[in-house]
Amino acid sequence: MTLAGIILLAIALSIDACAVSFAHGLIMRENRLKNALFLAIFTGVAQAVMPLIGYFVTQPFYKTIEPVGKWIVFCIFLYLGIKIIQEAFEKDREVPLCLSLSCLFMIAIATSIDALAAGVTLALTSSRIFVSAIMIGCTTFLFSLFGFVSGCFLKKIPTMYLEIFAGIILILLALKSTL
Repeated sequence: MTLAGIILLAIALSIDACAVSFAHGLIMRENRLKNALFLAIFTGVAQAVMPLIGYFVTQPFYKTIEPVGKWIVFCIFLYLGIKIIQEAFEKDREVPLCLSLSCLFMIAIATSIDALAAGVTLALTSSRIFVSAIMIGCTTFLFSLFGFVSGCFLKKIPTMYLEIFAGIILILLALKSTL
């Protein structure tokens, strides 16, 4: 995957963390800087670790699945893109507004599951995993901070548009993988 593709992937994967952080920023009134940093660190680290897991779990099977690898990448990105767009329209979705250590851990895992699948695609596209993981983690860290700070200063702005944009990016990456 090209550097531009990895950057787009990092942005798309970080949208969930940005949306969760935005919701927390809207509600939280105490210890804002501390809460923003903890949330950004937890989500950023999880987003960096999950692709590594997906990548290294795929390695033993690489030679077997490599001939159909571009279609697996296509299916994974297409699925993730459609899933994110569908979730954008769910009205009953709740964001847990808790920042205890256990809540931070659960938020980090919940917002980084897609990054696990992305790690599989990074393996199948012979991408440099450590550079990709660092870029994904740092992008998520920054987007999470931005989301929290934005939530502190802005009233309810629908995150649905960001989620739809992230889904479209993933669908475009799916289409690009077949070329």
